[in-house]
Amino acid sequence: MLENKTQNTKEYPGGINAETIKNLCDKFQRYNSIAPELFKTYHVKRGLRNEDETGVLAGLTRICNVHGYLIDEGEKLPVPGDLIYRGISIRDLVKGCRADDRFGFEETIWLLLFGYLPDAQTLDDFTKLLASCRELPRDFTEDVMMKATSSNIMNQLGRSVLSLYSYDKNPEENSLQNVLRQSILLIARMPTMMVNAYQVKRRRFDNETLFLHPLKPGHSTAESILATMRPDEQFTSEEAKLLDLCLMLHAEHGGGNNSSFTCRVLSSTGSDTYSAISAAIGSLKGPRHGGANIKVTEMLEFIKEGVKNWNNDDEISDFLRKLLRGEVGDGAGLIYGMGHAVYTISDPRAEILKLYAGKLADKTEYAEEFHLLEAVERLSPAIFHEVKGSDKFICANVDMYSGMVYKILGIPTDLYTPLFAVARIVGWCAHRIEEMTTGKRIMRPAYKSVSRSQPYVQIQERKTII
Repeated sequence: MLENKTQNTKEYPGGINAETIKNLCDKFQRYNSIAPELFKTYHVKRGLRNEDETGVLAGLTRICNVHGYLIDEGEKLPVPGDLIYRGISIRDLVKGCRADDRFGFEETIWLLLFGYLPDAQTLDDFTKLLASCRELPRDFTEDVMMKATSSNIMNQLGRSVLSLYSYDKNPEENSLQNVLRQSILLIARMPTMMVNAYQVKRRRFDNETLFLHPLKPGHSTAESILATMRPDEQFTSEEAKLLDLCLMLHAEHGGGNNSSFTCRVLSSTGSDTYSAISAAIGSLKGPRHGGANIKVTEMLEFIKEGVKNWNNDDEISDFLRKLLRGEVGDGAGLIYGMGHAVYTISDPRAEILKLYAGKLADKTEYAEEFHLLEAVERLSPAIFHEVKGSDKFICANVDMYSGMVYKILGIPTDLYTPLFAVARIVGWCAHRIEEMTTGKRIMRPAYKSVSRSQPYVQIQERKTII
C-alpha cells in the first residue's frame, strides 16, 4: 500500500510526490540488486568490453578505423594514435585542406558517405547541394521548436529530428536512394535546428532577445553556424576555419562508439532514419559520451580557483592529486580530458586541435587558460601513475581542448555537445547506410538471467511489504 504521508511534500509533474517516489525506490532496491561478483562468475563483458578494455567485435566496417594500440601475442602495445576516415588519416585530410586554405567539413561528409575523395567540381556541387538543403520546412521553427521548448538543446534536437518525420512524404522506405536523401537533408539541417533551438532557449529560459538570421547560400557549414549564432552575423575567416576543423575531427570515430552503435542497433531492426538518428542524439547527450568537454570546462574553473600561480608546476600538480583523490572539483576522482578507451600514447584529434587552437588562443584573452590546460596535459600522466598506482598509458583526448576552442570562438556552453552532434551525424548516417546494406541482421545480444524461481501467490494470500 502506498501512502502520501506528508501533504506538503514536493510534487513532480503528474501529481506524484517525493514521498511516494522514495517509497517505490526503496521497494525496488530491495528486490532488484545484482551482486557485482556475478559479472565475473558468468564472464559478462560489461559495456561490451573485453578484460583488456578492448571492444567486443560486433561487426565489420569500411567507414573508419580508430588506431591506438597493437596486440602482440595477447599483449596490448601502445602506439601513437591515428584516426582514419575511409583509409585516409585525419592528419592528411586536415593537412590537405589547410594547405589549400579551404574548408574541409563538406569534403569530409562526402568522403565518409561515399568512400572516396571528390574532385573539385563534385565537391563544389555537393557543397551547394548541402547549402540548398539547410532551410527547415515552412513554419517548422514556429510550430515545432517554439511550441515545445526545452532548456536542453540536445533534447530539442532529438525531438526536432523525430518531428521531421511528419514533414517527409516518404519517411518509412529504407531503400538506399531514400535513406541517402534523408541523410543529406538531416546533415544539412542539423546546424540550422541547433542554432534555432538555442535562440528559442535564450528567449524562453534566459529572457534574452531571440533572433533568427536568414541563411546565406554561399556559406560553408562552419560559416553558417557562426553567422546565424552571433547577433551581428560577423566572424573572421580564421574563426570559421577553426570551427570547420572541429567539425572534421568530430565527424566520425568508428562504429563502436556508443552513439554510432546505437544508430546501427536501430537500423538493424529496419526502423526509419529519423528514429535511428534521434536515438543516436539521445546517446550522445549522455555525460559519459558527448558531454565530456563540458566537464573539462568545469574542471578548468576549479583549477583556476584552486591554483594561485598558473605557471607553478608544483602547485598545479598538488591540485591534480586532490582531483584524483576526489577531494576537490566535482568529487568524481577524475582528471577530465585525460585518457581514452582506444588511444594510448596520443589522440590525433587532440594534437591537431591543440596545434591550431593555440595559434588563435595566443591572440585572445584566453591565452593563459589555454597554457594552463597544456600544463594539465603535461603533468597528469605522472600524477595519475603516482596516485592510482597504475602503469596504464593515458594521453589527452579531444575533449581536453575542444571546449576551450568553443570558448575562444564565443560559443556558449549550451552548444558544446550539440556541435558534436552536428558533426557526428555524418558518421551516424554513414553507419546506418552500411548497416542496412551489409549487416542485414537484427542485433540481439544475450543477457544471463540471475533471477530466482518463486511461486505464484494468490493475491489474498500475499503479505504487505512495508
